[in-house]
Amino acid sequence: MKLQLTAAFAALTVAAFANGASAAEPVVAKLAAAGSAQKPVAGGAVFDCLGDVCAARSPSSDTATVRGCKELVRQVGAVSAFGPNSKPFSADQLTACNASARK
Repeated sequence: MKLQLTAAFAALTVAAFANGASAAEPVVAKLAAAGSAQKPVAGGAVFDCLGDVCAARSPSSDTATVRGCKELVRQVGAVSAFGPNSKPFSADQLTACNASARK
């Protein structure tokens, strides 16, 4: 019985660390106009841009925020979509973000 309890505790511990160490979902921005390939830094993450799409593969906790979006649009121009696939920005959030877009 003691061995089974120890094994169960070990399995739970490993599962907890595995969940905590999993990578964050990428943050993707669909640009309103295609730009040149570049690597802007916004919201504490490096975005890889190609054509009309920019993606941060290793986002920080600040990347998928309006502030992070504003930092990106200052560098690459307006976006028509922004955020991780599981939680894209609303129309209001996109409007607030694009207010900072370069002209």
